[in-house]
Parts: sequence; structure tokens; C-alpha cells
Amino acid sequence: MKKFLAPLRLCAIVFFISSPLTILNAQTATQLQTLLQTNAVTHEQAVEFVLEAAEIEQQDPFDYALQQKWIPKKAQSSDSPNLQQTSLLLMRAFDIKGGLFYSMFKTPHYAYRELVYKGIIQGRVDPRMKVSGDMLLFLVNRILYLQDSDPWALSEIQEEYYAQEEAQEDAQENAQEDDTQEEQQ
Repeated sequence: MKKFLAPLRLCAIVFFISSPLTILNAQTATQLQTLLQTNAVTHEQAVEFVLEAAEIEQQDPFDYALQQKWIPKKAQSSDSPNLQQTSLLLMRAFDIKGGLFYSMFKTPHYAYRELVYKGIIQGRVDPRMKVSGDMLLFLVNRILYLQDSDPWALSEIQEEYYAQEEAQEDAQENAQEDDTQEEQQ
């Protein structure tokens, strides 16, 4: 089990560092540090992190998730969810479309299978294992990456910035050419 967790932690850290930091919106460094150091997240931590990443704003995220049936009815905020339960939370919060059985039943079992099929959950893992903070971060990051149609595309602001920079460079080149032509005459 420890052999599996080491590469998973490394992957989570690499994906976190290489992903655009805008996916984390208002989450502070201390929240992320606490999450990364957690061996088994609680339902409350998982719900808060996932809803914030999915840009769903609620006064009480845990109660909202209970009402929406995204977590088990008898879940306590201090309980640790397993991978299947976390899969259902992720599928519902990010409104991920599933296959036939997930569409019909919307159970944690089929949510887990759907995330494995989509490549969000990778490798051989036990669906009943507790979810660590770095694994939750990895899963959310994978979902956000796969939802973005072109993760490497520039935003409109970046495109404007580069267009202005290019225009300034062209203007400088034209000015240098004019100076060179004047000197030659």
C-alpha cells in the first residue's frame, strides 16, 4: 500500500504545481497545506474543498451536500469518506455525465467506476480506501484539467497582452528601420 501512495503523492504534487493556480480560487496556502498533510480527509473537508473548486457557493456546504444526496445520509462531518463516496461527490459537484448505469442509479459504486473509466482515478486502488488530502487534490485537479477543452489555451487577457507586446516590438523595429534608412541617406 505504501508503494502505491508514494507515486500518488508525487503525481498529486506535480499536477498541483503544473496546473493553473486559478483552479484553486480563494483557497489559501494554509488550507492546502492542511489538506496535503491529512492522511484521511473528513466529509466536511472533502465537501468544502470540492464545492469551492466546483465554484458552488453555499453557507453550509456539508448540509447542502447532504440535501443533494452527494454524501451518505448518515454521514457525520467528522467521518472519513471512502473513495467511492468521494467519487459520487466529485461526479455530482462537477456535473460529470456518466455511462448507462451511473445515469440510472447514481450510486457511489457506479461513480467510482465512471471515474476509473474516464482516467481520473488511476491505477489499482481499493474503492473502500480512505481518501487522503493529496489524493483529493489530485482527483479535483484531474477533473478540472479534463473539463477544460484546451488547458494550454491563452485567456483573452493573455492574448491581449501578447498582442500589445507584439505591436510594441513591431513599432520598435519600424523605428529602427527608419533610423537606419535615414542614416544611409
